[in-house]
Amino acid sequence: MNCNDYRRTAWNTPFIAQRADPYVKLIDGKWYFTASVPAYDGIVLRCADSLEGLRTAAEKEIWHAHDTGVMGAHIWAPELHRLDGCWYIYFAAGEKDDGWKIRPWVLRCQDEDPIHGTWEECGMMQRADDDYFSFTAFSLDMTVFELHGKRYCIWAEKVSVDPMISNLYIAEMETPLKLKTPQMLLTSPTYAWERHGFWVNEGPTVICHEGRVFMTYSASDTSPAYCMGLLWMDAADDPMDISAWHKVNQPVLRTDAEKGLFGPGHNTFFTDENGQVYSSYHA
Repeated sequence: MNCNDYRRTAWNTPFIAQRADPYVKLIDGKWYFTASVPAYDGIVLRCADSLEGLRTAAEKEIWHAHDTGVMGAHIWAPELHRLDGCWYIYFAAGEKDDGWKIRPWVLRCQDEDPIHGTWEECGMMQRADDDYFSFTAFSLDMTVFELHGKRYCIWAEKVSVDPMISNLYIAEMETPLKLKTPQMLLTSPTYAWERHGFWVNEGPTVICHEGRVFMTYSASDTSPAYCMGLLWMDAADDPMDISAWHKVNQPVLRTDAEKGLFGPGHNTFFTDENGQVYSSYHA
């Protein structure tokens, strides 16, 4: 089927066009949206009183890439979080002269309004004092979640040389800017559907729902083979216990030409005022 041969339906009509790695959240009664922009050169935010309002909400660039040095290229996958009374944005960025030297960076806003407030650069995400591995190689797509009164982050990091393998790692956090524990390997691309073009597990997102913790992630290269996998665990268990996690052996969202859906990946879960769970993703 030719990509232009399908009709527009609820399955394939974009909510917001030309925005990759979409992040949607309801925080303190307001809806927020951020995502990677086509030029990969800045971070934008939208705010609205309703989910539907995000479609047409004014978009403001709250930070722009550096002209030189670190944080100068490939500004990817920002996430907005409200932690300990401050706003944080976790994002990936390369260097101006080495765009693929990508690491996770953090911005913070201590004002009440993240759209019009002042954002400060907090540097690269810091690893734990006894961790000598995390963020030493290509690292991106950091997400943050809380469980049992503790805060965790999950991110993608590449290892080996040929082929380069993008794994997902998890660690407990000491502060919004620093890890408390060394990273633990959470999942590696072990299935054929995770290895099309490149061996990839990336773009993690987490939701706690009905007694379980679900983590989806993106697999394979960003082609029609791009898809979403799933890990889950019982919410009573410890996320740092690898045996608690269960990996589904097939994608939970993949290309469906009949619906005009191609290469779905890097999603975010969010919940509305009525407790209804949604997922935003790019394709």
